[in-house]
Amino acid sequence: MATIVPPIPTTEDQKKVDEKVDYFNLPCPIPFEELHREAMMSLKPDLFEGMRFDFTKMLNQNFSLNHSVSMGPTEVPSQSAETIKIPTANYEFGATFIDHPRLLLWGRVMTDGRLNARVKCDVSENLTFKANAQLTNEPHMSHGMANFDYKGKDYRTQFQIGNGALLGASYIQSVTRHLSLGGEVFWAGQHRKSGVGYAGRYNTDKWVATGQVASTGMILLSYVQKVSEKVSLASDVMCNYLSRDVTASFGYDYILRQCRLRGKIDSNGCVAAFLEERLNMGLNFILSAELDHKKKDYKFGFGLTVGE
Repeated sequence: MATIVPPIPTTEDQKKVDEKVDYFNLPCPIPFEELHREAMMSLKPDLFEGMRFDFTKMLNQNFSLNHSVSMGPTEVPSQSAETIKIPTANYEFGATFIDHPRLLLWGRVMTDGRLNARVKCDVSENLTFKANAQLTNEPHMSHGMANFDYKGKDYRTQFQIGNGALLGASYIQSVTRHLSLGGEVFWAGQHRKSGVGYAGRYNTDKWVATGQVASTGMILLSYVQKVSEKVSLASDVMCNYLSRDVTASFGYDYILRQCRLRGKIDSNGCVAAFLEERLNMGLNFILSAELDHKKKDYKFGFGLTVGE
């Protein structure tokens, strides 16, 4: 008797098998507040003006001290169209304690009287507590906020509470292996304002697309294309359908063997670039530039970072 040979699966059949979604084994999405993190890496570099020097000294495996000196102009409020800047200089002292991966304590104090502090603690494998605060000498400018993040198997939820009777909550759920949907709600009791927002994120190995809309009038769309292991391109569109303001940006992130170059250009005529050059082990050179042709405001900065 002839033996019946089963058909050999083709490439199309294999793709259909791979595309089947196991809804009981979906990945955990990223936090709601980090939906646009890939785009922000290229479009929101840490730009500065003037000179900056940062020194980090590791005292042991968990504890480190930080010293930072910055000198450069600071913009002051003005009723005229021209930008008014005054020369300033600041020194910042800080300490960081890391008990990886459960506890992080971070503090910074500046010569102008500002104090910043952050706490992150993993209460359990799924629950994380985070808090940050800023204290200043200026009246009504100090603020603080506490977050409770819960990480489920295929979802994340967050609850926020802050001064000024600020309450907020968010939830994001993986729908497929690549698609996640979520929403948020907040209430600012001091200003008697509330809002609701919705967001969606679709990510693959090569690109990430994110959309977010809120009842406050804000619409934010972002897209990141991974050209190669070292090159990424990003773009975003931000508009407010209440005020009819629209801004579009395009940026890049280029990682070389010894340096990293990021930059962007937006529809307002602002061009920016940020370069981090690794000179030696624990020694980095930084260049920052931002040209706002519309406001005729040009910012340049350079700095050094010593320590890891």
